[in-house]
Amino acid sequence: MDKAVGEPLKPCHGQSHHHNDHRNLPPPTSLKASDALPLPLYLTNGLFFGLFFSVAYFLLHRWREKIRNSTPLHILTFPEIAGIICLATSVVYLLGFFGIGIAQSFISRGSQDSWDVEEDHMTQKKSGLCAAEICSGPAKSPAASLAPVPSEKAVNTMFQSPMLGSDDEEVIKGVLSGDIPSYSLESKLRDCKRAAVIRREALQRMTGRSLEGLPLEGFDYESILGQCCEMPVGYVQIPVGVAGPLLLDGKEYSVPMATTEGCLVASTNRGCKAIYASGGAGSVLLRDGMTRAPVVRFGTAKRAAELKFFIEDPANFDTLSVVFNRSSRFGKLQNIKCTIAGKNLYMRFSCSTGDAMGMNMVSKGVQNVLDYLQTDFPDMEIIGISGNFCSDKKPAAVNWIEGRGKSVVCEAIIKGRGGTEGIEDQCSHSGGA
Repeated sequence: MDKAVGEPLKPCHGQSHHHNDHRNLPPPTSLKASDALPLPLYLTNGLFFGLFFSVAYFLLHRWREKIRNSTPLHILTFPEIAGIICLATSVVYLLGFFGIGIAQSFISRGSQDSWDVEEDHMTQKKSGLCAAEICSGPAKSPAASLAPVPSEKAVNTMFQSPMLGSDDEEVIKGVLSGDIPSYSLESKLRDCKRAAVIRREALQRMTGRSLEGLPLEGFDYESILGQCCEMPVGYVQIPVGVAGPLLLDGKEYSVPMATTEGCLVASTNRGCKAIYASGGAGSVLLRDGMTRAPVVRFGTAKRAAELKFFIEDPANFDTLSVVFNRSSRFGKLQNIKCTIAGKNLYMRFSCSTGDAMGMNMVSKGVQNVLDYLQTDFPDMEIIGISGNFCSDKKPAAVNWIEGRGKSVVCEAIIKGRGGTEGIEDQCSHSGGA
């Protein structure tokens, strides 16, 4: 270091002369495997392709004639021998053609990389580096100036999301090893979106499949915590169309429809237009009550009948209603109907649920009543919170007779062109929606 400061700078004539000579050299061209061919590559390929198909057709035609004339196939004429040789030559070339690109990539890669290094070195010299930087020591090896190329097939970063932080990697490893349950990420991290990102990344690494097509951004994951869809890793976008206006009971409604079915919104919109032009539709709400039917068992059928009489006694309904309504401020008990099958007792609870479908609030209210009845009937064995007498998610005669959910009848009269004649369309629906 002291020597560099104390001694005057000297021009490096040898190195300067070397670089000047190198600058005057014509730029080298990269070698290609196709340079050894007498014709351009596309002409050579066309020639051998044409030769292959024409010779193959010629040989097949000659062999077909030999079979018809009962001539032995091993007896070859000169044209047939020449055709076999041409066919073998074209096959060898076409098989080797697929290797030309690979060989050419290896040849051009080495020459092009070395030439890029020389160009970078010359660019640095032309940019005005001082003599001390050029002559202060031996020139660096071109290989030393090349930055290492990171591997693109690393297992841990194959599906790495740009939203992951440094602390998230430890959490992902914990999920993959099983130390951190995936369902507990929201409670541990206190960040629902971060939990979804980490769970998504862990799932990708675990399965080896990418979730790139599943959207992640633009959704409020806090809104579904404890409400619906546990352990989210993204969301699905569904197009929403609008049909209408629908004239129902004297009021106009625009009907949003989320669907991926073609022509569904268009056909619904045409129906709304026909109903509107005919004066609208009318509706009547017949029943509104969601049901849940637990099943309990006793030691004797007589004991099951005693609970049936107790529940259906009007004097006990008010007490059971208060116990039931504790679970929700929207759920209101309407009635309880019981049916005995041997020692089993099925209790069909029906309650109003407001604007919600209400299965969860009904189930909680039923559990409250069962806990209350256990005090007066300690021998009661609870078989299931749902005994299939509800009946949920399946067609059943009891739902048609007793009703379940909202039972609605709608009526629309589509008038003809004269405005008087037409057809009458009536529709009744009973369901949980």
